[in-house]
Amino acid sequence: MTAEDRAARSAQVMWSTDQASQALGMEITAVSPGGAVLTMRVRDEMLNGHGICHGGYIFTLADSAFAFACNSYNQLVVAQENTITYLAPGQPGELLTATAVEQSKTGRSGVYDVTVTGEDGRKVALFRGLSRQIKGQHFEE
Repeated sequence: MTAEDRAARSAQVMWSTDQASQALGMEITAVSPGGAVLTMRVRDEMLNGHGICHGGYIFTLADSAFAFACNSYNQLVVAQENTITYLAPGQPGELLTATAVEQSKTGRSGVYDVTVTGEDGRKVALFRGLSRQIKGQHFEE
């Protein structure tokens, strides 16, 4: 099995039970070893009192991209710590894209950066996730 096949199969298994990401209308547009790209359309129920996308939804999109990236090696991995910096608002109806990139993977720990962009290419948020591998695999190899 190639690394790309392993990443795709791991994502497929995770996605099948990821009710949170599915309920928010997220879609996986790419997955690779240590990387993932997810999109989410900003719906009316995601708007805050300022009429822009609530930061919690942007965080959730970034966190989901991080999850698929760090779980792409067919090892069970969870978040240890995450931070986000909001740079620009997500607009009503806009398609947001979260691109996760592995920065470091040593032993059971990993560091991943996620950039959330708007449809016009502007950076909406920068997210850093620290991961920790736990016992188990997504599927038997």
